[in-house]
Amino acid sequence: MVIYTVRRGDNLYSIARRFGVPMQMLIDDNRPQNPDNLVVGQTIVIATDSINHTIAPGESLFTIARRYGTTVAQILQANPEITNPVTIYPGQVISIPVQDRKLGTIDVNGYAFPSISDTTLQDTLPHLTYFSIFSYQVRADGSLVAINDESLISSARAQNVAPLMVITNILEGGSFDSDLAHTILTNQQVQTTLLNNVVQTLDSKNYFGLDIDFEYIFPDDREAYNRFIRRVVDRLRPLGYTVTTALAPKISGDQQGLLYEAHDYAFHGATVDHVILMTYEWGYTYSPPRAVAPVNLVEDVLRYAVTVIPSEKILMGIPNYGYNWTLPFVQGSAARTISNTAAVNLAARENAEIQFDEESQSPFFNYYDDQGREHEVWFEDARSIQAKLELVNEYNLGGVSYWTVNSFFPQNWLVLESMYNVRKVL
Repeated sequence: MVIYTVRRGDNLYSIARRFGVPMQMLIDDNRPQNPDNLVVGQTIVIATDSINHTIAPGESLFTIARRYGTTVAQILQANPEITNPVTIYPGQVISIPVQDRKLGTIDVNGYAFPSISDTTLQDTLPHLTYFSIFSYQVRADGSLVAINDESLISSARAQNVAPLMVITNILEGGSFDSDLAHTILTNQQVQTTLLNNVVQTLDSKNYFGLDIDFEYIFPDDREAYNRFIRRVVDRLRPLGYTVTTALAPKISGDQQGLLYEAHDYAFHGATVDHVILMTYEWGYTYSPPRAVAPVNLVEDVLRYAVTVIPSEKILMGIPNYGYNWTLPFVQGSAARTISNTAAVNLAARENAEIQFDEESQSPFFNYYDDQGREHEVWFEDARSIQAKLELVNEYNLGGVSYWTVNSFFPQNWLVLESMYNVRKVL
């Protein structure tokens, strides 16, 4: 696999010729909305095990090998016509081996709302281990708000993907609620009712396991949440169900804030089967413009997490979206969510060049709308996905979890499948 960044004057035909691959393969793999209108700075993933390189003046096989991350010996093996490495000449076309190096087998979870389209679902499921359907909202009496999930569960199992039931402390018609969590976590009878409803749903819907996503829990309810998690595990594990929890992105055990304090990394790591670290939303709806998941800040979370959680239990969160901010930023103003493919399409329509921030390893661009207002867009591309996925290997993580897979981003799956095998538990 090669990740190519489009330069001025490039088109798919010239890129295909440069790398010696069919242009239709680039179209089929990357699925650009307008193949005739590439954006300077956008990425094109080239799924090939070799590329053609035209030797430039001053180049040697050593410098070429270093450029492509291969060796002189491998280049000579791929080009038997070169009998003397010193006698290469400018303009000569040689084949460069770029075989993918698999880094291992990982778990891949994808969150999805029931509204996911059937086309996106079918395109995505082959790349997943787990499919977390979001979500069953817990009521204060322990009952659950029903969702339309039967067809999604059937589709997942048909492709050997394990469906996970997700429960949340989201108020009906609202958002995550601290008081609702407090009611659940401090009332044993409500918990009993809730667990009975969870088990009934897991069984009747043919789920594989449970994912608990309780957020904005009062700090004083930290131990109550731990006891609840223990009670859930003790009830579900003998029945053969797995238990996963979603945790806020902490960089220390004593990190302050309503989002963080009740999430006890060490306890969850010792108790549940997997923890999903929600390593995104540094750039969010009401923040100033910035990367949603800067790789340097994601790594700060992982650096702490692996000291208290078995690394093989950790699924690192990856955002499958970006944000479009209107400038100048005004506190309280809201950015618009945008999919990664829509971001590139917007850059094409606005004739904007995509930049790449090296520190965060994230792409962005600026443009002016019809009203003369400047916008700044941050999103994910093949380069940013690759940078995040390299952390999985560096920290020996169990895998990754995408929020969400409701929009299909072809380059993500090309990069992931080139780096890892996806584990199947069904």
